[in-house]
Amino acid sequence: MTSQTTTHTSHPRPSRPRWWRRRGAHAAALSLSLALTAAAASGLAATPAWAAGGYHIIATIGVGSSPEGVAVSPDGNRAYVTNFNSPGILSVINTATNHVTATIGVGSNPYGVAVSPDGNRAYVTNFNSPGSVSVINTATNHVIATITVGSYPSGVAVSPDGNRAYVTNPFSGSVSVINTATNHVTATIGISSGPSGVAVGPGGTRAYVTGGSSPESVSVINTATNHVTTTIGVGNGPSGVAVSPDGTRAYVTNVLSGNVSVINTATNHVTTTIAVGRGPTEVAVSPDGTRAYVTVPRLHTVSVIDTATDQVTATIDISDPEGVAVSPDGTRAYVTSGSSGTVSVIDTATCHRHHPQPQ
Repeated sequence: MTSQTTTHTSHPRPSRPRWWRRRGAHAAALSLSLALTAAAASGLAATPAWAAGGYHIIATIGVGSSPEGVAVSPDGNRAYVTNFNSPGILSVINTATNHVTATIGVGSNPYGVAVSPDGNRAYVTNFNSPGSVSVINTATNHVIATITVGSYPSGVAVSPDGNRAYVTNPFSGSVSVINTATNHVTATIGISSGPSGVAVGPGGTRAYVTGGSSPESVSVINTATNHVTTTIGVGNGPSGVAVSPDGTRAYVTNVLSGNVSVINTATNHVTTTIAVGRGPTEVAVSPDGTRAYVTVPRLHTVSVIDTATDQVTATIDISDPEGVAVSPDGTRAYVTSGSSGTVSVIDTATCHRHHPQPQ
């Protein structure tokens, strides 16, 4: 494959990564964080409980320090969690037992994580290695390759056919495209505004990349040419992005605007904006496309959006939530908690109850 590269003459200051924006943690959540940490310090699941607001937390699982990214394997049997402040550690959770069954040594300050569609590989961005991606054989839990990318990589997504991995490099102003067969970077795509989050549409023809500043937008990449075909204006401080299973909508969290932009992918226009409260960071869409889950660390909540009405129908209290992923069968949502070093497992069937929308 011939490398296709788009360059820019200068890069505005890239957006700060999501872990930097956690600095406003509230003292009110500290006691909850300490309780969760004590209950799950051994890496075993704490006793199931009902979170404030009445939503069932199936388990609270102790992992490493400052967990960030989370991804669930295609068969739903494993969840992979990056621990930013642990010394290069990826935690592997058995989702049947809600226990950590393995820890895998990766690079420095692991951040984003994605699993290949066949479940055979996991890709971890190493924020301070600097500039690398660890490739893990999920059968052996061993790193089989380390790939050099741009500066301070954060987001990572794998194409539906498993042939490409896309990595955002905020301080290089670029996206690295990795050939997963060779574990080599085959293209570097210039993104002018500090790329952060990345998601690939279900058809594999488009990748959506959030940019944090000047202008604040989503770049749409044609994956056949590795060129940016359009940019879509969204809110202030775009961070996370997820595409609906049918590919018709993209959901973008706007940290500084306190809302989620909903993009019609056919027209590349924002069709609505949903308020979720200050500082939303990550978003995941359920496999049936009926719900979007948004982490809001500053409010210590997860907002549940009904995608048919574009309304927040529930908020779930979780201390300092960061990453979020939904199981393939849609019955569980996994949320990392940065300050408590845990992963909360949510029974998504209990997320139907109405709860006042945060201000």
